Amino acid sequence: MAKHSLSTPLPQGGGEKKKESSSRLTWGRDQKSTVVEKKKMMNEFEYEELEAATENFSPSNMIGKGSHGQVYKGILKDGRLVAIKKQSLGLEKLQDGSKLNNEVRILSKLPPNNPYTINLVGLSQLSHGPAKSKVLVMEHMPNGTLHHLLHVASQPPPWPKRAQIAIQIARAVQFLHESKPMIIHRDIKSANILFDSSWNAKLADFGLSLNMNDHDSVSQPVNSWSRPAGTIGYLDPCYTTPSKLSTKNDVFSFGVVLLEIISSTKAIDVSRAPAAMVEWALPLIEEDQVEEICDKRIAVPRYMEGTIRQLLRIAASCVCLEEDHRPSMGKVVIEMENCIVDQPVQFPIWMNMNLLHSLVTKKWWKRAAKRCRTTIITAKATAATTTIICAATAEEVNGGRSSSAVRKKQHSLMIVTRGKVLKELIAKNEGDGHYNWSKAL
Repeated sequence: MAKHSLSTPLPQGGGEKKKESSSRLTWGRDQKSTVVEKKKMMNEFEYEELEAATENFSPSNMIGKGSHGQVYKGILKDGRLVAIKKQSLGLEKLQDGSKLNNEVRILSKLPPNNPYTINLVGLSQLSHGPAKSKVLVMEHMPNGTLHHLLHVASQPPPWPKRAQIAIQIARAVQFLHESKPMIIHRDIKSANILFDSSWNAKLADFGLSLNMNDHDSVSQPVNSWSRPAGTIGYLDPCYTTPSKLSTKNDVFSFGVVLLEIISSTKAIDVSRAPAAMVEWALPLIEEDQVEEICDKRIAVPRYMEGTIRQLLRIAASCVCLEEDHRPSMGKVVIEMENCIVDQPVQFPIWMNMNLLHSLVTKKWWKRAAKRCRTTIITAKATAATTTIICAATAEEVNGGRSSSAVRKKQHSLMIVTRGKVLKELIAKNEGDGHYNWSKAL
């Protein structure tokens, strides 16, 4: 099948891709050098500079609010646009800076400028109060949260974009689970998934995260920090005691987010019966009632039907109540890479489908390649679609105004079959991956 354009191309699976997926997320061997590099790159900001950048933390500059912090848009002295996170007023009164301090510890141990999580730019210290809580300066994510995109934005995201978002989140969670030491996020939800300027999804809000096997990561014993924590609706029901903490808790939360992406309904919706996403969706998945789950604001393209059905199957395995039956995030990523397909090129409706089948036979391709003196890069066909890619450049096809030499090149692009000529002049892709038939024919 031909590819359609996304801001980040979706992989097509296969053995080589699987190996790349694992190797791409392995960074533990270089962890020490990475942490040192991160510390060298960490900026120390004067608190007064951050006050000036946010107009004294004006409510008009607030772009996010959570249980343990408020996020403000700020412009630094050098003109950089950043997000500045400070302690919530409630925790400030309680002199509890543990959540922000923990977020600093987690983010400072991740590779700088990684594509999976929001990046920490620098730190500052509150100039008042006994808590001495830190103020975080992070990269600015201008396109908001996944929660806003699914539930507030007037234009719902198209299905190919939803598939891209889902696999980006899966890779981000895999990245945390395969880091050394392992990181468990514990609060994966649509509100903690942000979009950068290119609409790439990144994980944020690491206040509840745990760096496993790192007993110095928090000022309290690890068992105290591993008490169940998270957000109702996304929280794994198996996570009831510290001993139940594992990566499978994040897998459950990811499964809920995946269902949310497909359905555009909230994890807990009191207007729905049952209100919990998992209890509502699982019976529908078991009965293969895909259309009842999918966001009804936007039609499902035929080429995406199989992909969505597979994504729902993956989501069901992630939210399985038996923890041992849930897949690892590495396996989830591989399965998603194998099931996600791109939008096919649509041939003109007047082309005979039976003829298309004959065009892709082995003998025909040998004869066509010899006759046209061109290299066929790839050819695939189904009952409805066919992809033909020839070795030609835009410079070689010049709208009929080319020289004699170039016209010979154009002739090599003519596909000859049954005595008729299909004037397929491949101009160029328009940048979105779709073949422009209006210009080609």
